[in-house]
Amino acid sequence: MSGFEWIVPVVLTVITAATPLVFAGIGELITEKSGVLNLGVEGMMLVGAVSGFIAATVTGNYFLAVGAAALAGAIMAFLFGVLTLSLMANQVATGLALTLFGVGLSALMGQEFVGEPVQALAKLDIAGLSDIPFIGPIVFGQDALVYLSFFMVIVVSWFLYKTKGGLILRAVGDSHDAAHSIGYPVIAIRYMAVMFGGAMSGIGGAYLSLAYTPMWAENMTAGRGWIALALIVFATWKPGLVLVGAYMFGGITILQLHAQAAGLNVPSQVLSMLPYLATVLVLVLISKDQSRIRKHAPACIGKIFHPAA
Repeated sequence: MSGFEWIVPVVLTVITAATPLVFAGIGELITEKSGVLNLGVEGMMLVGAVSGFIAATVTGNYFLAVGAAALAGAIMAFLFGVLTLSLMANQVATGLALTLFGVGLSALMGQEFVGEPVQALAKLDIAGLSDIPFIGPIVFGQDALVYLSFFMVIVVSWFLYKTKGGLILRAVGDSHDAAHSIGYPVIAIRYMAVMFGGAMSGIGGAYLSLAYTPMWAENMTAGRGWIALALIVFATWKPGLVLVGAYMFGGITILQLHAQAAGLNVPSQVLSMLPYLATVLVLVLISKDQSRIRKHAPACIGKIFHPAA
């Protein structure tokens, strides 16, 4: 391509790579703001991906498909909530188990659909706007889930910092004992936060199987759930920075794909590692500033709440 024509397809691919990270990241942000650490994002994304794909294949209705993915992710998160909030199991161990369970369950559910293609989620096409050079296809030519991801970032930011409900959620995450002492139902609030996080992870998974690569393949999340978890620390638990981080990691993912296509004399395995190496590097750099993490992280994250204490 001549001139700057190459920019549009690159930006479009970055958007598709970043969108599932936005959904998973913004959902986990709410979960962690309530004081719960759910490491099962990868498993919830996989179950959401296969559930959305099966629903789209069977019904042909993509609205139902996205709803099925959100419901599947929420059910997985509810299971995590029962184990950690009601039965008081260790959150880290349970989250890891949830990921392993999601990997196996999604493979079982999707064994008859492996490699079967489905029509990709339709792109928005506004006459006169989508045809505007450069801006048109980027701003007005996306599918509905891309716009929903931006909308959810705005809604979550508004909820957390402009509403009483958001204030209560942050209070529960910062001091569950104090919130309980003034009458707030800590466990119920955390259940809702955890299930919201699961629903968002499920939608992020559905984006992979319905839009990014419209087909089902086992383990198709390829570690994106772990990247989403790293995004929360990178963003210091702020919704706007989750969006920025998702697009940064999405850009790195696309960079390695373009590097492979350009035929660089670098082993493809090394290039494929770039997004994950970037994740580790970012976490190492951030971990050096412990005061910054302590300042923004919910004080009760990962801690078990004992109502009778």
